[in-house]
Amino acid sequence: MTLRVTFLGTSGAVPTVERAPSAVHVNREGESFLFDCGEGTQRQMKRFDTGFDLSHIFLTHLHGDHTLGVPGLIQSLGFDNREASLAIHGPPGSRRQIQSLVHAGGTDPSFPVRIHEVTTDSVALAREEFEIRTFETDHRTAAVGYALVESERKGRFDRQRAEEELDIPPGPVYGRLHEGETVELDDGRVIHPEQVVGDPRPGRRVVYTGDTRPVEATVRAAEDADLLIHDATFADDDSDRARQTAHSTAREAGAVAARADARRLALTHLSSRYAGDADRLASQAAEVFDGHVVYPDDGHVIDVPFPDEAADGDH
Repeated sequence: MTLRVTFLGTSGAVPTVERAPSAVHVNREGESFLFDCGEGTQRQMKRFDTGFDLSHIFLTHLHGDHTLGVPGLIQSLGFDNREASLAIHGPPGSRRQIQSLVHAGGTDPSFPVRIHEVTTDSVALAREEFEIRTFETDHRTAAVGYALVESERKGRFDRQRAEEELDIPPGPVYGRLHEGETVELDDGRVIHPEQVVGDPRPGRRVVYTGDTRPVEATVRAAEDADLLIHDATFADDDSDRARQTAHSTAREAGAVAARADARRLALTHLSSRYAGDADRLASQAAEVFDGHVVYPDDGHVIDVPFPDEAADGDH
C-alpha cells in the first residue's frame, strides 16, 4: 500500500540553485496531498513527476516561502482543464490571505476552491483509513503542523493454524473470521476470530512541522512516527539565530525525534548559508538521534512501509 513522500522544495526562506522553497508531496494509495507550496512548486511537480491530481493543500503558515506557489499552481491546474474541487487548509486567521493567493492572477479559478481554517489539536481531514491531524508549532506567526495518521490494520490471519490445528476448511469462512465474525462450522464447532487472527497492527504516521522551534506538541504528534519531517534550518553555531527567527537547529530536530521515538527523521528548510554542507547538519542530528537521518535534496523520495515491514526505501 503506497505511502510515498516526495520533497519538492527543501530550502529555507532564500531558494538556491539546487533547492526550491518549501513543498512536500505525499501520495497515499493514489490520493495526493501537498504540504506547503513555495514559489515554483508547480514546476517542481513536473520535474519530479508527482502528477497534478491533488485533492488537498495543507499550509503550515503564510510566510511567502511556503505559500507563493499557490497562485501559479492554481493557474496551472486551470490550464489543465481541472474540474474537481481543491481544498486548501491553513492556520487560524488565514482565510483572507489564502483567498488573495487563489485570486492573485486576476481571475477566478476555473474549478471550485474550498478554504478551511484549522485549529491546533484537531482533525483537518478524516478518512476511514486515515486522518490528517493538526498540532501546535512555535513560529513567528500563526502556524500549525500536520500529521498523517493511519488507522490500525486487522491482525494477520494465521492460515496454518486454521488449516492444520483447527481443521477449518478453506473458503469464505476465512474471510468472515478475518473480518471479526464468529462462525459456526458444518460440524457444529464455533470458531472465534481471536483463535486465528493476530492482534491489530499499527498503521503508518508521517509528521510535518513546517517552520518551528522544537516544541513538546511535536514530540506528542510524532510518537512512534515512521517519518518525522522537521525544520532544521541552522547548524549548532547558529543556534542563537535559530531562537531569534523561531526555527530549529538540526541537533534540536534530532532531539525531538529521539524523544518521540521516531523511526526516521528528514531534516528540511536548509538555510542557504549551508549550501553544499547539509551532511554536517545531518551529522549533528545523528549525534542525538539513533534512527535514520536524511537531509533530502529536492526530488528525494521516501517510500514509507508499515512498521512491521522492511525499512523504507529512499531514492
